Amino acid sequence: MERKKSWLRKDLDTLRVQWDLLTFYERFEQIVTHVLSVVISIIILVSLWQLIRAVILLLVSNALNPLDHEVYQTVFGMIMTLLIAMEFKHSITRVMARRDHIVQVKTVLLVALLAIARKFIILDPAGAPAQIAALAFALVALGSVYWLMRQRDDPIDATAAAQAERDRVALAQRRQRAGAGEGEQGDN
Repeated sequence: MERKKSWLRKDLDTLRVQWDLLTFYERFEQIVTHVLSVVISIIILVSLWQLIRAVILLLVSNALNPLDHEVYQTVFGMIMTLLIAMEFKHSITRVMARRDHIVQVKTVLLVALLAIARKFIILDPAGAPAQIAALAFALVALGSVYWLMRQRDDPIDATAAAQAERDRVALAQRRQRAGAGEGEQGDN
């Protein structure tokens, strides 16, 4: 229990130091992201509850037939809506953790791709061909931009990941040396 308190105390102390270093606008940004995080969390919980309720009602009424196109559209449309909300939440928590200053364009593109994929899932197959073609064009355009951004960022991400791994190994070695030093002192 004491270990948990010290861990929590360290996190709160770190948060307090970081808060003191923030500008007025950065503090405002942090407050807004926390409020948005709570709101989106509530939306995710309500959406999850609605999904579970809908699936249970379909099971009870013996109407859950994955071959029935309307049932498939309804259930998977709800699942995709939930995934989109979760991706929004993920992007907001990245801002809260101060890994990113603003919501990243790649995340917005990913959410747009998910939204178009959801639209394809719930789209009536007898719909207008022009609408299907427009959605397909938008999907290809967004996918291309997302791919180009990933190509640009992959070398940067690889360098950052390698540095993070080196930092993690160095920290583990320091802890190991510190633990060995305490063991030697306890033996004397």
